[in-house]
Amino acid sequence: MTHPLDPDALLSDARKASSLSDFGEPSFHLPMERLCSALRKEARLNEVGLATQRQRILDILVTRLRVEAFFAEQPEIADEKIGAPLVICGLPRTGTTLLHRVLAEDPGFDAALWYEVRYPAPFSGWEPGRPDARISAAKEEVRMTLELAPELMAIHPFDATSPDEEIMLLEHSFFSRTPESFCHLPEFSAWLDEQDQLPGYRYLLRLLQFLQWQHRQEGRARDRWVLKAPHHLGFLPELFTVFPDATVIQTHRDPTHSIASICSLCFHLETMGSDDPDPKATGAHWSAGWASYLNRAMAYRDAGHQEHFIDVDFLDTVRDPIACVERIYAALGRELTPIAEGQMRAWTEQNAREKRAAHTYSLEQFGLSEAGVARDFASYRARFC
Repeated sequence: MTHPLDPDALLSDARKASSLSDFGEPSFHLPMERLCSALRKEARLNEVGLATQRQRILDILVTRLRVEAFFAEQPEIADEKIGAPLVICGLPRTGTTLLHRVLAEDPGFDAALWYEVRYPAPFSGWEPGRPDARISAAKEEVRMTLELAPELMAIHPFDATSPDEEIMLLEHSFFSRTPESFCHLPEFSAWLDEQDQLPGYRYLLRLLQFLQWQHRQEGRARDRWVLKAPHHLGFLPELFTVFPDATVIQTHRDPTHSIASICSLCFHLETMGSDDPDPKATGAHWSAGWASYLNRAMAYRDAGHQEHFIDVDFLDTVRDPIACVERIYAALGRELTPIAEGQMRAWTEQNAREKRAAHTYSLEQFGLSEAGVARDFASYRARFC
């Protein structure tokens, strides 16, 4: 019997589901095959986890087919220019989501919403200006996720129609750490980290062009994107190769506070698809991974690229996000209009952190210690914390 995660069967099922055959450029094949193998051999998936990961891969493959069909029918999509994006990245749990959603309230910024990064290609029957079936599908997925792991809402504000990070767009190239957030995949992670990531970033650009074209059809395209993904810390050369006029806002928080929170998020995601997740393995994996990414980011900055970065402290973002935005806009030479400021203030009042349950965690839960994290992140802490 064919395994549910057999790559050839998944490709065939995607073709049947969509009645399409062109997946686009082929760089995704090898990482997809390696991911399918790792999910079978490493992840210790239970029945729910196996079904979830299979469906996620199938959704991605169907999306790729739909994307190429749209580009073939509407070749002008490839002419969309993604100019000077503002890219928020720092360690997870350092205020990136808060800052992203506040900045996205500026009517001059474009941003990808959760349902769009999960399903960047419209479903069959899509018409600009009419109800979008992707929204109901995304809301149902969020509902099911929180039903399986209700603790997640205290950790991250899941919302199908709010701006979210483009790591899920990168996932459509299979050059993404998203699967590692849900599953124990150390061998796949090590392999993926050694691969050329440029194909993933080039496909990210293609999907942003596609989303911008969709927004243009709906009358909501803007002059500049605000993006967000901590993932970019590890791949800044690739990011700037594909988006040479980007500006990065790097958020900072002492890793002795943020690493345990990162591990808590990933561990709760793992519990949805595995009956025996190991918190110490989660701690070791993510602490080492993020230390490596921060070291890469500092090396890139020190190689003559400092002018492309704006540094923001987590506590400043939390205490007064509008003042933080004012400093960012001053660095950009961008005006904070009264309309934008009003919308930002309204959003911060409606989405205050205290309206969600408290998120409790500790380094010790994940086999880590404050002294160990301080040692592993010593260079970063000395410079930014």
